[in-house]
Amino acid sequence: MTRSQLNAVSDLLQNSPLDLGGDVEKMRHVFDEMLGSAPLPDDVRTQSVQLGSVPAIEVRAGAAAPTGVTVLYFHGGAYAIGSAAASVGLVSEIARRTAATALSVDYRLAPEHPFPAAVDDALTAYRALLDRGARADSIAVTGESAGGGLALALLLAIRDAGLPQPSSATVLSPWTDLTQSGATMASRAEADPALTPEALEIRAADYLAGADPRTALASPLFAELRGLPPLLIQAGGREILLDDALRLAARAAHADVPVTLQTFPGAPHVFQGFAPLVDEAARALDHVSAFINSHAQPEG
Repeated sequence: MTRSQLNAVSDLLQNSPLDLGGDVEKMRHVFDEMLGSAPLPDDVRTQSVQLGSVPAIEVRAGAAAPTGVTVLYFHGGAYAIGSAAASVGLVSEIARRTAATALSVDYRLAPEHPFPAAVDDALTAYRALLDRGARADSIAVTGESAGGGLALALLLAIRDAGLPQPSSATVLSPWTDLTQSGATMASRAEADPALTPEALEIRAADYLAGADPRTALASPLFAELRGLPPLLIQAGGREILLDDALRLAARAAHADVPVTLQTFPGAPHVFQGFAPLVDEAARALDHVSAFINSHAQPEG
């Protein structure tokens, strides 16, 4: 059943109107419409908030009382599309499983706001949590796709700023290498129903705006990772970014960072977003929530 469900998701992605490398304004509308078309469960509660100068959406779900854990979330969209609002479906699945308060960050997007604007916004949001009294060890950082790369860049920026690290970080199908040098860029190109190397090249150019793609805060794969908190990395077997996850896990291990790598055969890019429909996606998010709760120290 699981493989047939994953195949159905891949078919859906293959036939979607989204062209990640297409016109930015049009694709932003398409992306938000795709992710916002499914109604949210009745137990999901959202409100707009500010984390310093950065807007975000607070997400809570389920009947359980908040645990005092905060999930700081960064959406995907190749640094050019996507929004906090469009991420609420996936974020709410994490919030429900963890009984945490999740905050999805509306960081600035390229090409209007190229690198390092997104990293600056992520660090501003994290500082705002600390400034309002949250303990670092009660915060879990999470992100998917480009948001996974941004989550990792945030950890590096936190370390460089001398701030305390969060309790953990979870990255789903992270985009960690803006040089597109991973072997699966070619070997998974025919299998991947969601991403193409050509589209990522376009969006990387928009984001970098001439910056070196090997810059650590743009491509965390090339960073010195020592001193980062425990990492959970998940990736699908059908995606061209698989090698971004595999190489990240190896580099983290060499840097003495506690790291857990989970791969899911037959799964496409960010398949976890289909958790209400796909058994394997639900199990993946169960792992995410268990990982977050095993490291975070609740407030109060």
